[in-house]
Amino acid sequence: MNIIVTGSLGNISRPLTQQLTDKGHTVTVISSNPEKQAAIEAVGAVAAIGSLNDTAFLEKTFTGADAVYCMTPPNYVSAEPPVDYYTRIAGNYAQALGKAGVKRVVYLSSFGAHLDHGTGVILGSHHSEKILNAVSGLSITHIRPTSFYYNLYNFTDMIRHAGFMAACYGENDKVLWVSPLDIADAVAEEIVRTASVPAIRYVTSDERTCNEVAAVLGKAIGKPDLAWRLIPGDVMREQLETHGVPGPMAAALVELYDSLHSGALAEDFYRNPPATTGKVKIEDFAREFAAVFAKSN
Repeated sequence: MNIIVTGSLGNISRPLTQQLTDKGHTVTVISSNPEKQAAIEAVGAVAAIGSLNDTAFLEKTFTGADAVYCMTPPNYVSAEPPVDYYTRIAGNYAQALGKAGVKRVVYLSSFGAHLDHGTGVILGSHHSEKILNAVSGLSITHIRPTSFYYNLYNFTDMIRHAGFMAACYGENDKVLWVSPLDIADAVAEEIVRTASVPAIRYVTSDERTCNEVAAVLGKAIGKPDLAWRLIPGDVMREQLETHGVPGPMAAALVELYDSLHSGALAEDFYRNPPATTGKVKIEDFAREFAAVFAKSN
């Protein structure tokens, strides 16, 4: 198959691209960074250097593709409201996919995308799914991963300086966690599927309370008493802004974490759980976390 992968060689797109090229597919990887071209070619793919803001570039790159994997790159430091950013990129994808005549798409969405409010920074996933669903003749599967393990790296400085983890979700809140490797596996399965295509596929790797996560990470880094405290949302927002996160993004992150704390984010996941759980567990991630933590000392 002729497959287009967006997301450059990111945490999901790199292992996805490697899987697809290893299986003999022709893969083109879109990246905005010309310096990534050699690395993309090194994994057996073709580099298409351009911007997701350039619909003419996207249309040209998508033309002739059997399938396209679409994702929205993180944009945490921008002052643009997250919903506006997500819907703008989704609109660009929709326009280019329609004009290019693409028939099969896998879109990286998020759990919580069933909600039309109260999910903060990922609310754009809800609107993006609707935008892409409106493209005529498109067979689309929305991949809805749960909370990414690597978000836990955001706690490294706090652990080092304060000796604990803290957020407006924590303690005994049960959280669904996912590895990019398990997401890549799911996308690789769906991108080549031509029959019985699911509209939505949830992906998760493990389910633990925040206290359990803290215990596993603490053991891995030599801090067996590490705790994950639950703090008010206004306190967390103030901390985020103090560390340079723009006000609108800080507010959106707090709203997202509040929905994790309340359980609203995972409601539809539990109504429609995936048939299988990913291979990478919190103990596996903890080894990576410990290595990163040690290097940042």
